[in-house]
Amino acid sequence: MRMKHLIPFMKSEPLVNVVRLQGAISNSGQGLDDPSLAGVIEKAFRRGKPAAVALQINCPGGSPVQSSLIAARIRRLSEEKDVPVFAFVEDVAASGGYWLACAADEIYADASSLVGSIGVISAGFGLQELIANYGVERRVHTAGTSKSMLDPFQKEKPADVKRLKGWLDQLHVNFIAHVKARRGAKLSDNKAMFTGEVWIGQNAVDEGLIDGIDHLVPFMKARFGDKVRLRRYGPKRSLFQRLGASITAATVSGIEDRAAFARFGL
Repeated sequence: MRMKHLIPFMKSEPLVNVVRLQGAISNSGQGLDDPSLAGVIEKAFRRGKPAAVALQINCPGGSPVQSSLIAARIRRLSEEKDVPVFAFVEDVAASGGYWLACAADEIYADASSLVGSIGVISAGFGLQELIANYGVERRVHTAGTSKSMLDPFQKEKPADVKRLKGWLDQLHVNFIAHVKARRGAKLSDNKAMFTGEVWIGQNAVDEGLIDGIDHLVPFMKARFGDKVRLRRYGPKRSLFQRLGASITAATVSGIEDRAAFARFGL
């Protein structure tokens, strides 16, 4: 069989390169981000003249910028190489995870997958009373009236909250524009579409968020034939990671991942 791929006049079975996008999208270097995925995505589009690239997505969201960068890279390569992209949602593709799914030409999910959450969230803690109970005084000196904005060790200021809300609204506008650009007329006119609501399986199909209920292997066999080849790509761990030198970072990342998935009961 290997010789067949070395003989130019013999036809090879169709190849689909698969990229797995598992976990929260992060700007910390521990989750999904553009720098760590750049080489993986490039290989998926360039190696073996693929008939398609498939995205296996299990992602509760995360950094809007990293979501945008990853999705934009996928679109650039898809158009440059004229290779279609199909997304397959597992447990969840919500918020930034759905942003990634929208980079595909078609999106499919399991009947129990959670899809959507087209909104933006910012969360934190107010710790000013905690440190006061321990006799700790917070001292902040700035040049510029906005430099200490949203300091968790100081009482929340209405002006800071208003400014943050403005940022979130702009990010929400960007998210909505991306979804509309990619899904277009497929979307329903449901007023809850862009409220952060989440839909399951067939309901997501009815809202136009996804194209159908299906799984990677049977879909690809139906589309490209029973002899279709699947080649999987993913980030490689460094030697230090393989030897356990990044245990602390991995533990923190794991906690963040679990917290993100827990928002959807997973």
